[in-house]
Amino acid sequence: MGRVAYQEALDLQRALADSVRAGRSPGHLLLLEHDPVYTYGAHAVAENFLVDPKLLIEGGALVIEADRGGDVTFHGPGQLVAYPILAVERFSSRRWVSVLEASVRRTLNEFGIDGVTEPEYPGVWVGGKKICAIGVRISGGVSTHGLALNVTTDLSRFDAIVPCGIEGRGVTSIKSELGERISMERIARSLAASFAAEIGGVGSSFEAAPWPRSDGNDTDEPGEADRQEITNWPDRRPRAADGTLRPDYVRAAARFDKGYRSVMSVVRAGELNTVCEEAKCPNIYECWADGTATFMILGDQCTRACGFCNVSTSRPGAVDWDEPDRVARAAAALGLSHVVVTSVARDDLSDGGAAAFAATIRAVKKSLAGGSVEVLIPDFKGDKKSLETVLAERPDVLNHNVETVPRLQRLVRPSASYARSLAVLARATGSGHGIETKSGIMLGLGEDESEVSSVISDLAAVGVSILTIGQYLQPTAAHLPVQRWWRPDEFDELADFARRAGIRAVESSPLVRSSYRAHTSHQRLERMNHPVELQIQAR
Repeated sequence: MGRVAYQEALDLQRALADSVRAGRSPGHLLLLEHDPVYTYGAHAVAENFLVDPKLLIEGGALVIEADRGGDVTFHGPGQLVAYPILAVERFSSRRWVSVLEASVRRTLNEFGIDGVTEPEYPGVWVGGKKICAIGVRISGGVSTHGLALNVTTDLSRFDAIVPCGIEGRGVTSIKSELGERISMERIARSLAASFAAEIGGVGSSFEAAPWPRSDGNDTDEPGEADRQEITNWPDRRPRAADGTLRPDYVRAAARFDKGYRSVMSVVRAGELNTVCEEAKCPNIYECWADGTATFMILGDQCTRACGFCNVSTSRPGAVDWDEPDRVARAAAALGLSHVVVTSVARDDLSDGGAAAFAATIRAVKKSLAGGSVEVLIPDFKGDKKSLETVLAERPDVLNHNVETVPRLQRLVRPSASYARSLAVLARATGSGHGIETKSGIMLGLGEDESEVSSVISDLAAVGVSILTIGQYLQPTAAHLPVQRWWRPDEFDELADFARRAGIRAVESSPLVRSSYRAHTSHQRLERMNHPVELQIQAR
């Protein structure tokens, strides 16, 4: 999963563990790196911090109490962290730790390193130095937390603590033992296979998100291989990369009828932006003809440059605090009962634009008594406070798109991450506000069916209720090319899979976009949630 903030990974673990306990998913193995963080478990001793934690925080690290066993340890770039989230009733706690130790030893042996265990101290050791720390939590028969294997870790970070509370013992890494750097992805693949072998797993699969470099020079920009693809994109044409022409089923008819003109008039009069126009949505004619639109707040200039999106990238202007009221008036003028609001990414704002979302939700709810509000939000760079600002206004649906499979995340949306998006959805689902969560996937960027199925399973595991799946269309020659056209029957098969996985409302066809038939999907959920009440109202 690449680099993931510790708190995001923790929230994701909790959501996935709930899913495993409820029988919605068989289990997960999260493989990732963290930004610098010192964590301490239930048995930690304050004296094992050799440096005042305040100084560690001032130095750019986090210090967090973890709901696991063990003492204090360090996580950071160059360290492979594995979080198995599985039903482990058949294992005692000690036996489960032994499984993790054996998995690490198997991987180390593959690279010519002889790792050993010591009965007194959990973990894996090489030459008397710890190379892998282990700390687990088992609750309700399901495991969380796991192990941290030093690959190219900056070992000087451990000088600030007594690692795992064991005095007089040093730490080491794979790089230190071999005298050479092994890629994190190679180690991750090996550990996934080793773990599957130790627990007797069959048919195990491993999906890798691109791993950031662990030498302190990691960047949100695409890597050299990705950049080569970007600079060599062909001129735009209605073909996929394999030369196949754009099929008729991925074409939308233009309809400039009275309904379309009416929506355009209201949008222009309110000086509003819509994602329908800015993103070149193929459904604009159908939706506007039906009198619906998706409002895009916070301007028309985005602070991010995603490879699929037609919205312009530039420095945005100041926040227009009159805009929420104009959106509400436009929604009332159009007679909408379900209002969808999205935004550009505003990484220039301290809250990512959360306050503007909150103000818009309030204004729309005040204007439309009994109406429902759906928001399609950015990730707010993982900031929980910003997300809570939006959730506190209780939108009926909170949508955040994962967009694509883990392997393609860095190419498709280099400033975001798959793990962060799952964490956003998990936090929204678990907020206690009764908000339905929604996400979307584009097909045609080079993913395969098994990867898409895995994403759907992940979304179901974190409690997503509504899913949209559509064909990616290249907006201009400067954007990512279409790799292939998915057939309508393939979209139908994915919809069936999503419903079996537990996602209750699914829109899946070539021209589906995030807000397509949003009102219909919300109504479908309302009928499921309140069947008797709605029947009485219908009479």
